[in-house]
Amino acid sequence: MAPTWFHRVRIKWLHWEYWPFGILQAPLFLLWLVNAVRSGSLFYFSASNPSIPTGGMMGESKFDVLEKIPNEVKPKTVRITLPASAEAVVATMRHAGLAFPVIFKPDMGERGWMVRQIHGPTDVENYLREIRIDFIIQEWVALPLEFGVFYVRYPSEENGRVVSITGKEFLSVTGDGKQTLAELVLTKDRAVLQWHALKKKYAHDWATVVPAGQQKELVSIGNHCLGTTFLNANHLITERLHRSFDAIAKKIEGFYFGRFDLRCASVDDLEAGHVQIVELNGCGAEPAHIYQPGFSLVKALGVLLRHWQAMYRVSVENHARGVPYLSFQEGRKIYARFQAAQRSH
Repeated sequence: MAPTWFHRVRIKWLHWEYWPFGILQAPLFLLWLVNAVRSGSLFYFSASNPSIPTGGMMGESKFDVLEKIPNEVKPKTVRITLPASAEAVVATMRHAGLAFPVIFKPDMGERGWMVRQIHGPTDVENYLREIRIDFIIQEWVALPLEFGVFYVRYPSEENGRVVSITGKEFLSVTGDGKQTLAELVLTKDRAVLQWHALKKKYAHDWATVVPAGQQKELVSIGNHCLGTTFLNANHLITERLHRSFDAIAKKIEGFYFGRFDLRCASVDDLEAGHVQIVELNGCGAEPAHIYQPGFSLVKALGVLLRHWQAMYRVSVENHARGVPYLSFQEGRKIYARFQAAQRSH
């Protein structure tokens, strides 16, 4: 009944959006070296966002970055420092005005690792058994649409622009009144890659037939590694949207280059900047619209090369205005801490 190893491998290698991170980034490594020589610093990108450590490439605290965002466009968020008991975590939530369900995520993490929707004290206890680093608790934003909006502002220019919008379609299946949930999962490649996690999450429903026409959302967190489909939504970019996100970004001290991951009620609200930003990623983020199924690999590499060149320009312009590059010694220390956090995965 379970998908075979060959089935999963075949899905991954026939669709480049599932390839290991390093393969797609390999050509960018050469560009990084060229720009490092041109700038005289291996960590030139640290100047892209002066208020975020390393510019947001690695090792930054998600909570500290969120603290820089205006309150009106972000959900309530608190940080939990380990060690902590389940009782202490629930008490912290209560004091902050947070109620279940909430989102737990590592304060230093990436690619969807340990990001979970938490429904009650039992989930808190289970999370604490697994997490090994500090984490944040975030209000669950029950808005239907989720987007990744990439923003760039060159220091030499007065206004910035949105250069990429990624729509997110959550992993779901639709019942036919005949197949069980497990059988429906096998019909969808993206769900097959999440087989083990879904089988554990839906153990009680796994062998249950899903009624005809009933859509069952399997993952409600908009991360590609968790099964969410990323869609090219650049057609939503308008002058009004540029102005809305430029106004938000300018309220964030020292921010020039990065991606807003957000939820909103409608496309009109997105354009107007009436959003809830659940995460702000700096120069380590990508214009994720390239992961649209069927998007050309050659075209995607072109987007990424232009993306890195824009990062370089932002960085050197900030440096010319007095923003220092991270020293090699400082960068090495931050990288060591980042690697230690990754080993806790």
